[in-house]
Amino acid sequence: MTSLQALPAVLAAEEKSAEVTDWAARIGWLVGLALFVALVYWLMREGWKWRATLQGDLPELPLAPEEPGPARLELTGRYHGSTTAGQWLDRIVARGLGNRSRVELTLTDAGLDVVRPGDADFFIPVAQLREARLDKGIAGKVLTEGGLLVVTWAHGDKLIDSGFRSDRAAEHNDWVATLNQMIKTTTETEGAR
Repeated sequence: MTSLQALPAVLAAEEKSAEVTDWAARIGWLVGLALFVALVYWLMREGWKWRATLQGDLPELPLAPEEPGPARLELTGRYHGSTTAGQWLDRIVARGLGNRSRVELTLTDAGLDVVRPGDADFFIPVAQLREARLDKGIAGKVLTEGGLLVVTWAHGDKLIDSGFRSDRAAEHNDWVATLNQMIKTTTETEGAR
């Protein structure tokens, strides 16, 4: 027999069937991984609840007056959360301020009405508004430079930054200019008293 004729016989002798998968070990790993993910999720949820407990001294959020007046500006978009003013990663979760949601903003002479379908609405009276600016991030949400409308307002003894993004980002500049003009006028009026 020549070496070429013996080659198929040698190859056939070396063929083996694939190893059988150890399903018990594989299922054990998957169950372990699922338990680990569940534990991490539970710890994150407990941390969120603990943060809300620590911020429990935050007063109830004001609601819009029955007659707020005609709308100066309106906006639909996303509410990205609230933080302690000047600390863009210090999320406030008490009173539902940490929940991201859709938002409808209405600016009137009385203040800023924040309507969040499916979550707690709130109202910021004009006297509590402190500043409006464009920014790029808040509470773990980072956008392009100037992609976020941030409104600073006083609530109780705390200054809060709330971040909004319009469905039409070109509106942000009008909101900043109008809000800052209202704040300036209100400050001058209160200073004259």
